[in-house]
Amino acid sequence: MKKTDVKYQAYINILKEELIPAMGCTEPIALAYAAAVAERELGVLPDRVVVGASGSIIKNVKSVIVPNTGHMKGIEAAAAAGIVAGDADKELEVISQVTPEQIGQIKEFLEKTDIQVEHIDNGLTFDIIVTMYKGESYSKVRIANYHTNVVLIEKDGNVKKEVKVDGETEGGLTDRTLLNMADIWDFANTVDVADVKPILGIQESYNWAIAEEGMKNQYGANVGKVLVSAVGEDVATRARAMAAAGSDARMDGCELPVVINSGSGNQGITASVPVLVYAKELKVDEEKKYRALALSNLTAIHQKTPIGRLSAFCGAVSAGAGAGAGIAYLNGGDFDVVSHTVSNALAIVSGMVCDGAKPSCAGKIATAVGAGILGYQMYIRGQQFCGGDGIVADGVDQTIANVGRVAKEGMKETNETIIKVMIGG
Repeated sequence: MKKTDVKYQAYINILKEELIPAMGCTEPIALAYAAAVAERELGVLPDRVVVGASGSIIKNVKSVIVPNTGHMKGIEAAAAAGIVAGDADKELEVISQVTPEQIGQIKEFLEKTDIQVEHIDNGLTFDIIVTMYKGESYSKVRIANYHTNVVLIEKDGNVKKEVKVDGETEGGLTDRTLLNMADIWDFANTVDVADVKPILGIQESYNWAIAEEGMKNQYGANVGKVLVSAVGEDVATRARAMAAAGSDARMDGCELPVVINSGSGNQGITASVPVLVYAKELKVDEEKKYRALALSNLTAIHQKTPIGRLSAFCGAVSAGAGAGAGIAYLNGGDFDVVSHTVSNALAIVSGMVCDGAKPSCAGKIATAVGAGILGYQMYIRGQQFCGGDGIVADGVDQTIANVGRVAKEGMKETNETIIKVMIGG
């Protein structure tokens, strides 16, 4: 792919837009970001707060630890952290610089302030509306469709910003429908590595660091450490374990940042850490490592495009298949091998549900990465799942489209049922 090709710059832009740093699970952090923006507009700490959230936001915030809050969890904690200690300019790192004194202030604010949570349904999977009051004054902020997409800022009847929300579209972002596996493969093999190294280098540094932290200390259910202890230290197990350990730490409130993929830190970890494990094992040079990371990340994004940011479909599945593609490439696989690795992986684990962010995400990540590796190991041994086997199609892009349709359309009711179960509805 030549630099003058429109898709070349588009793929660079997609990586820049998707692979961004975040501290903490991205849904509570998006909520904290909205609250920080609203507090900045109000200009004073509020005495009453109303948080409106779509069901998928409630699902993903309910059970995960919010970092820098003294190990608190939930919507109220996320909102309070953004209000008391948030820096709105930092977006998804909004509560990355919280002092011990501010943690105490967050707890005090929660005890003294009326914070109401409302389940809203405006036809959007991703929807957050934070309204806060101080006496007769109020401010309102809305984020819709993706984590940093502020579409409304209002204070005391004065609308400072309003962007029309036209369904579940992602206005302002590069067209993701430009992605397909053949062009992703071409890009990964021909990109000037200097164009992607600044993006992928940060992902490598951040995500490897949190994976190592998860392996060293006690977090969540310690899935990563259990895997190594129970199964062994072969490269495939280490790839699964290190990715799981990153999630162990992140879901349990670790204050290290990650570089996300498709709006998710867990997906960012899953798409990168297993590839890095194999790159170290195979002792590949830096250029090949970054080409593998570009392939893995773009493959994951391509799969998530028809699914959407939030779904009843576990995003680790897409990222695990992406990791499988990167691992196949590192082992010398050609386009045929990479394509069948992805199709095989999707045939194995498509349908794994998302029931919010919490410690069990680490187990799902280990399973998804395992499926990616198994998909590769199958194909190099002459084994594959064929078109017509369930939702598997003859081509990898059609298989991805079929999975996206099942996840987006077919699992809507599943998502609503999961939400009702989680909130006791």
